Amino acid sequence: MSGTLADDEVRARVDALMPWVVDGLSDLVRIPSVATEGFPPEPVLAAHDAVVRLLTEAGVPQIDDLVIEGKTGPVVVGTVPGPVGAPTVLLYSHYDVVPAGDEGLWETPPFEPVQRDGAVYGRGTADSKANIMGILAAVRVFEGTPPVTVRIVIEGQEEYGSPFDVYPPRDPATFAADVMVIADVGSVRPGVPTMTTALRGSASVRVDARTMSGDAHSGLFGGAAPDARQALIAALATLHDAQGNVTVAGLLQEPWPGIELDEDEFRGNAGVLEAVPLSGSGSLGTRIWTGPAITVIGFDAPAADAPVNAVASRASAVLNLRVHPRQSAAEAQQALVDHLEALRPFGVEIDVTAGEAGDGFMADQDGRVVKVALDALGRAWECDAGMLGSGGSIPIVTSLQQAVPEAQILLFGATDGHAAIHAPNERVLLEELRRSIIAKAILMRELGSDDDQEGQ
Repeated sequence: MSGTLADDEVRARVDALMPWVVDGLSDLVRIPSVATEGFPPEPVLAAHDAVVRLLTEAGVPQIDDLVIEGKTGPVVVGTVPGPVGAPTVLLYSHYDVVPAGDEGLWETPPFEPVQRDGAVYGRGTADSKANIMGILAAVRVFEGTPPVTVRIVIEGQEEYGSPFDVYPPRDPATFAADVMVIADVGSVRPGVPTMTTALRGSASVRVDARTMSGDAHSGLFGGAAPDARQALIAALATLHDAQGNVTVAGLLQEPWPGIELDEDEFRGNAGVLEAVPLSGSGSLGTRIWTGPAITVIGFDAPAADAPVNAVASRASAVLNLRVHPRQSAAEAQQALVDHLEALRPFGVEIDVTAGEAGDGFMADQDGRVVKVALDALGRAWECDAGMLGSGGSIPIVTSLQQAVPEAQILLFGATDGHAAIHAPNERVLLEELRRSIIAKAILMRELGSDDDQEGQ
């Protein structure tokens, strides 16, 4: 029975599948499936068709389209039945990509997959077409008889505010599962098996200041006329201390318990200039995974190369707040609103408006399923696996959690921290992809064993 495959047998089957995996990945990367305004829908639909073809090649017997109003690319839902009474494992990824950007910064054309130095280069290789192939190859390992029921969900508009982000709670039966694997992430660095167990939440806040009926000449009125821009800057300056730590009361921060980042690696990945210190204090993991962050993402002001000699009568800013994975995003957002509304910079009252808010995610790091998954990753990479956080949000995770609250959600995949996701020269390492396939297959094998079915 395929469900009893030993680790060596799993590796051998994955190795035999790798030529098919690379060919399928290359076919997908050639399709410029950018699903946002200003780009044609035809490539997105072509990518959908290619995914359906690959599911068919992988032996998935039931393939359906889930068409959601306002969505460019249909959601593909595939099902492979497992033994009666076996748990259900949902595997998720997406076939759309971000634009290539300035193609002059690419060493090779972004939509022409190129293999070199053990990697495949091209837009969408890491995010997230390699993960699609990883999902399908893990299913193929069992040659049509997986030890669990497999539900495959692959969408086509993840990168740009997908309607699918809020759809699952409206249709929970489609996503019913005991375990969900979100294959849209990867390891902290090559050779270090990593599972993402925390995602920060996110909220937006708009701040407005108004001081006069209109702008006033800075020579005639400056010095006494209240400058709305200066008042707003003063208000924003209260959000951090001299080291860059967030000072807003009521925002949760805890020490990060998993893999820690190397500061030089972090600085390089972020592009921080050599002479510039990092913001905040404490470990990097605590600052970017289990602590708050406030960023000014919009500010109204004349461009520096076209200044105007005037005292500003109005000023506005938009803030992005990143929230501890276990804190309600709405609660944290209200704490920021309360902080700002209590201020009177230079005696100026400011208006504060709460925008969108989305909760984060924290896996049960001591739970049995997480331990089984970490063991599977360790077996695949043949070394100890660790836990990683993410400062960004993945809205589909929260939506799936709301739809099926009893499901255990796991995040791991084929990419790594140096894959240049959303940047020029994006790449996926074939060895990382291979090992991620092995890990998924071992995970399904273990979840389908008699011992692990108990208590599902």
